[in-house]
Amino acid sequence: MISIDAVRKQYSETVEIGPVTLDIPSGGVTALVGPNGAGKSTLLTMVGRLLGIDEGAIEVAGYDIASTASKDLAKILSVLRQENHFITRLTVRQLVGFGRFPYSKGRLTPLDEQKISEAIDFLHLDELESRYLDELSGGQRQRAYVAMVLAQDTEYVLLDEPLNNLDMRHSVQMMGRLRDAARELGRTIVVVLHDINFAAHYADHIVAMKNGGVVEAGPVAEIMDGAVLSRVFDTPVQVIEGPTGPLAVYF
Repeated sequence: MISIDAVRKQYSETVEIGPVTLDIPSGGVTALVGPNGAGKSTLLTMVGRLLGIDEGAIEVAGYDIASTASKDLAKILSVLRQENHFITRLTVRQLVGFGRFPYSKGRLTPLDEQKISEAIDFLHLDELESRYLDELSGGQRQRAYVAMVLAQDTEYVLLDEPLNNLDMRHSVQMMGRLRDAARELGRTIVVVLHDINFAAHYADHIVAMKNGGVVEAGPVAEIMDGAVLSRVFDTPVQVIEGPTGPLAVYF
């Protein structure tokens, strides 16, 4: 479980995140949703210890992220930020190999090579593994970054808007693969999403944020409610029953 206890981040006198108190359950997919500026990415990066907190505490699988050694935390928790700035003259396989650094320290073993291949195959990148990143489309690169995170082989995986640069088909494929990773590989996936309908279809739990705080959190069935979503997004939302589950209609 990820336990967030009274966490607060102050940016200025008028801009802050929190205090947020929230438990994210182990297993499955949890989606963070909400309007722009709600604090979704900030909360995710604080959980991943990529951004310091001003107050409160965060534990992942019982480990306090503020005091746990980086080498130990990297075997429990992996993070993909929105901004990826890797040197482009890397092949897909070389990039994915970076996910094994907490174990290999740069000297890949046969087990590391196996994990790299499994992540590449899992994201259907086998035909691209020898291609350089600057030869790929934005969507292909995004899949390679996600493969790198999965190769890190952590129970907890944090992904900040992994559908960036993906078209409709590849967005569906990506969310399907992430759901498979949670179910088949036993991962706990926490993902920031903009599309509430993707969250409803692929996630097990939804955390709805607004103005730096958590408005609602719970199973999909509880959050996919017209009154709840209208309050979160400040626009009229109607939830109807679609062919494969609830759909939010907001236009």
